Amino acid sequence: MSEQDRVFQHIHKVEDFAFDEKVAKVFDNMVSRSVPFYDEVQRIQADLIMDFLPETGGIVCDLGCSTGTSLEYLTQHAKCPSSALFIGYDNSESMLDKAREKLSTQLAAGRIKLMSADLCDLPPLPACNIVILNWTLQFVRPIGREQLLKDIYHALKPGGIVLLSEKILVNDPVLNRLYIDHYLQFKVSQSHYTDIENQRKREALENVLIPYRLDENYELLERASFDRIGTYFQWFNFACMIAVKT
Repeated sequence: MSEQDRVFQHIHKVEDFAFDEKVAKVFDNMVSRSVPFYDEVQRIQADLIMDFLPETGGIVCDLGCSTGTSLEYLTQHAKCPSSALFIGYDNSESMLDKAREKLSTQLAAGRIKLMSADLCDLPPLPACNIVILNWTLQFVRPIGREQLLKDIYHALKPGGIVLLSEKILVNDPVLNRLYIDHYLQFKVSQSHYTDIENQRKREALENVLIPYRLDENYELLERASFDRIGTYFQWFNFACMIAVKT
């Protein structure tokens, strides 16, 4: 079980955010308190994936799988085909260690595989039906994002999908500020982070998490050859997108 997130409560010097052992210990608690409607997004995402998984031989790749929460949701879904294979990729061994603990039964049964890989230097993906990028692309250097999505497009079988969840910016600066303010209120009122914790985390993420506008993410997907693109969930400055390979 994840510990309570107090990573930014007692630090003396703010450094760039990293998915190290300290973060991995509290990550499940951190993400559930930091991402609005996190559990609901996982549920909706799992339902969508079942619509695109074939009855036999389906493959799902989760890029930036962290502690394996999405993979756990999927393997436990009532409509999940028993033959489906789920492959999680992450560049943090600390995160993968947590995923191995969480998913030990599914790993032993061969339903899930976990791989150490950096999305900036990703090995070729297998031919697959679904690729998940949950709050992951925003951590990839902007110069590498288009190529990553092109690699995903080529790996997907016809009719396959990529699900992309991102923190986003909006075109209007006044609305952008308003959305961010509502997000900060959410973190204080719903997840009980203090103002100083929020400030320190923002500083730590400043040079690491680089969000795009929603239309910029659409343009990236279009340049990667996806032509059926939509937003299936949005809450202020958080958006979940789906793109289909036709």
